[in-house]
Amino acid sequence: MRKILSLNAKDHRLVLGHKTCVMGIVNVTPDSFSGDGHLKGRRYKENALRAALKLICDGADMLDVGGESTRPGADKVSVLEEAARVVPTIKALKAKVSVPISVDSYKPDVIHAALDAGADIINVIQGTPINTRIISLARRYQAALVLMHMRGTPRTMQQKTKYKDLTRDVYAEIQKSVEKCLEQGITKDRIIVDPGIGFSKTAEQNLVLLCELSFFSRLGCSILVGPSRKSFIGKVLGLDVGERSMGTAAAVALSIAHGAHIVRVHDVREMKQVTMMSDAILTASGKS
Repeated sequence: MRKILSLNAKDHRLVLGHKTCVMGIVNVTPDSFSGDGHLKGRRYKENALRAALKLICDGADMLDVGGESTRPGADKVSVLEEAARVVPTIKALKAKVSVPISVDSYKPDVIHAALDAGADIINVIQGTPINTRIISLARRYQAALVLMHMRGTPRTMQQKTKYKDLTRDVYAEIQKSVEKCLEQGITKDRIIVDPGIGFSKTAEQNLVLLCELSFFSRLGCSILVGPSRKSFIGKVLGLDVGERSMGTAAAVALSIAHGAHIVRVHDVREMKQVTMMSDAILTASGKS
């Protein structure tokens, strides 16, 4: 049974568990693995805003704005360049929408600028271990914090896929970050955990983690899963990125059945239907 939990992110107060929250992805990058980066052409800021507003119309409950590709082997982007991509987008969105906005970054200076611009959630791919400066920023701004599991960096993470016991090892590494946050004054209603599908995991390991997702409910925090269009779906189905919508739908539905409160996706319109149907089934069965 999925736990009913509160999530507080600045002025936003959400109750999660009765229905699944859909987080729409806004990539302000030229090189996103999914092919949906908006850092192209002179009017890329307007294009990113237009795409984000469409995600809201399609049913997104929150938005995640990122300015650096985190695909395997991706090159780093400077703090100044990343901030120049995400801050104007977040400012423009805050003037147009009322849903919580997340900044997808692991750099404290970018996160600081994004929080000043109005971001409500910090989505940290390098959440294990968590940077103490990021914890301090979350506490100062009363922002929610996504702790995602990853070993190494996007350039090295796929060299770090050896585990003694996959699910328990990932759990233990996330638990250390949760405990560090709690010690520094971040309450559980501001912490979201993410097992890091596609990060420091083989295709088979991603499948196992989705099957064993309910194990992470022991942490007592909201659970986020981001399987959208990822390579493990392509490996199973033999399909390119643009053809992975149905595989994503299956991963999203199973994630919800195993305890996910939030799903991070590209195809919001389609995945909103998947979440609504999954929620209806779980409600009818008394498991949500």
